[in-house]
Amino acid sequence: MLASASPRRLDLLARIGVVPDRVLPTDVDETPLKAELPRPLAGRLAALKAAAAAAASPGALVLAADTVVGVGRRILGKPADAAEARRFLALLSGRRHHVYTGVVVVTPEGRSLSRLVDTILTFQRLTEQQIDDYLAGGEWQGKAGGYAIQGKAEVFVRFLSGSHSSVVGLPLFETAQLLRGVGWLRP
Repeated sequence: MLASASPRRLDLLARIGVVPDRVLPTDVDETPLKAELPRPLAGRLAALKAAAAAAASPGALVLAADTVVGVGRRILGKPADAAEARRFLALLSGRRHHVYTGVVVVTPEGRSLSRLVDTILTFQRLTEQQIDDYLAGGEWQGKAGGYAIQGKAEVFVRFLSGSHSSVVGLPLFETAQLLRGVGWLRP
């Protein structure tokens, strides 16, 4: 079971031959704790989602993930509107940032395994026109950090170290390793 409503995660899983028998989006409070940093937030939210889905479906194999964009100690969530997306893109312009994705697998017996993937990206310096054009396309909506690397924002990426699929929403290598580790995916 996939504890996510993200179509991107479903598409990514299909790339490694995984088709969940059930999709169960979880409703957890994604508000960062006081002084919580981006990296631990990604792990905590993935664990919360996995636990909620496992509690709702005892005996199921559960896969959950959460992606958080961080610039230093700042967490860039899903922008509420175009003005906030503009602020995010201006902050990311010409700067290095991190995309953290926590992945958790809960076995039918209740054992939990997890991985946290840190991908470092640097955007080119963005012009006002580039930001205007990107915002006009609406791709920023519902995306952590206000951008989608699998879309038009990929042209902004000057440097990437880590997992491209993690930035999209699910690190495929680590996910496959977790699923193999519990005997669910063939080696």
